[in-house]
Amino acid sequence: MRNVVVSGGSGAIGSAFLNELARKYPQASIHSLSRRPKASAPPGVQTLQVDYLDEDSLQAAAGQAAGKGAVDLIILAGGILHQGDITPEKSLRELSAEKLLELFSANTVAPALTAKHFLPLLPRDRRGVFAALSARVGSISDNHLGGWYSYRASKAALNMFIRNAAIEIRRRNPEAIAVGLHPGTVESGLSQPFLRNVAPDKRFSPQYSVSRMMAVVQTLTPSQSGHCFAWDGSCIDP
Repeated sequence: MRNVVVSGGSGAIGSAFLNELARKYPQASIHSLSRRPKASAPPGVQTLQVDYLDEDSLQAAAGQAAGKGAVDLIILAGGILHQGDITPEKSLRELSAEKLLELFSANTVAPALTAKHFLPLLPRDRRGVFAALSARVGSISDNHLGGWYSYRASKAALNMFIRNAAIEIRRRNPEAIAVGLHPGTVESGLSQPFLRNVAPDKRFSPQYSVSRMMAVVQTLTPSQSGHCFAWDGSCIDP
């Protein structure tokens, strides 16, 4: 790894990715994108403040990352499940345009626009990986409980975007890989309100989840591009 980008670097999982990458690749150029400036970052990490819905902002950040050459790894670690009065719906009665627009904006539109400006930075002559945090609940075939309409739908849409992007980048470089990653249930602000229903042995620290996802990333092959993989390497059907 010579040049790496982590989007959502101020969150719990994004920060864990930065720490893991800085530890494993101390000579790499690592760029952290976030809406809010990070108070601190590992040595060698360049922090960039970005508005994910502003393409001028994204283009400027992509230009800075490209100054270090092709990007070997792009990690998108942002997204929301709840925010303020917005919480996962238990029934159709709780649906609202506000919830749908907020979650699709964060979980689908922002990653899609980030990919638009950063995917072209992947190498054209060797392996490069684009990985966006998705979720098992975004799988249509795996949905047996219902509920969480906006979050499920926004992640399902993200998975479709990843599949499309994988097909496109394969035409430019057969070795390029684009995947979704499911981190498991991570102890973070995103999952905190729901942890009481999760057994202690099913909760992961951000560091553990990231170490497992990085192990998955390192073993991915081009034939697996376009799919979504869980922290344990299992493939999640659409």
